[in-house]
Amino acid sequence: MMKKLLQGLAFMSLSPLVIEAAPLMYVPSGGANDLVIIDLDSDTIVGRIPELENAHGLAASPGGDYLVAGSMQQKDTGAAPEAEKPAAVSEAEHAAHHAGAAKPAQATSLSYVSIIRPEQGRVMRRIAVRGFTHHTAVSPDGKYAVAVHSGAGGITVIDLEGMAVIREIQTGQSPNYALFSHNGERLYISDAFSGTVSEIDTRGWRERRNIAVGKEPEHMVLAPDGATLYVANVGDGQVAAVNLDTGLVKKRYPIGDQPHGIDITADGQFLFASSQGGGKLVRIDLNSGESLSVGLQPAPYHLDYADAVRKLYVSSRKEAKIWIVDPTSLAVRGEINIGRGIAHQMVVIDGGKSDGNGKAKKQR
Repeated sequence: MMKKLLQGLAFMSLSPLVIEAAPLMYVPSGGANDLVIIDLDSDTIVGRIPELENAHGLAASPGGDYLVAGSMQQKDTGAAPEAEKPAAVSEAEHAAHHAGAAKPAQATSLSYVSIIRPEQGRVMRRIAVRGFTHHTAVSPDGKYAVAVHSGAGGITVIDLEGMAVIREIQTGQSPNYALFSHNGERLYISDAFSGTVSEIDTRGWRERRNIAVGKEPEHMVLAPDGATLYVANVGDGQVAAVNLDTGLVKKRYPIGDQPHGIDITADGQFLFASSQGGGKLVRIDLNSGESLSVGLQPAPYHLDYADAVRKLYVSSRKEAKIWIVDPTSLAVRGEINIGRGIAHQMVVIDGGKSDGNGKAKKQR
């Protein structure tokens, strides 16, 4: 008996211990200047990452190794300054990281895109870009980040290997949201004041076509098969379903006043959207076309369906909280009080896996 016990202990000591980490959600808090870290198994705040400047947009690398946060805080200057050093980074690290990095030319108003290492819990790099950054996205191969500039117009493309700006591309008026195709060959930018979505060929970073979608398009999500783009049109109170093969809107779904957050289930059956002005949450069955809505006050805002835990998370534009919603019944199961600020573009990393638009890839 003792021999068997010793053999068992020896086997355990030689075998790697596998502990499955809980999925984590990272949430920029806007004017509170940090990222809130939430454990999605327990729906509790487990940490914060400081040193951000009014972060709104957030995206993750495919492996979840880093996060890319934009800043809504601008600095007026006649020329692009040197990148700021995060307090947690040494002078030597800062100098080495920024050696040879390109800066925006002839910029009069700048902000910084922050590169964050989640496992280290700090900002590792800051990259100067023109104008404030509304939303961000990371390509599926993790090579590029995109910052969307609603005020200055257009987007900035950042090479994440060299940590340098490589392109500045003008799109339609008042660009809002960025979304890569699943294979990374296309980038979609919603142009709120133009009523279009700009489609960019990422192999040469050139605009390929403009797709008319409706009034004031903002947030977007792709169907799992990549064939349909769903666009929340604030001015129409609708979500437009765009056939990406033809570039035409094939269906429109009524949502309510000021639709904002939008997401889709991993199997492509259900589409979720918030109506900020209407104070409600809407779920559309894309197979049957049936719609279910529930009141949610005040001002439901950003949302994220976390497939890993089968929960829907919806933030409030008016209060520092996130609702935990049952995706089947749309019943509110609880709230997460983030303490300060407003919860913006939520990103889920499950077991170190995420795509550039923040959707968890690993399922448990």
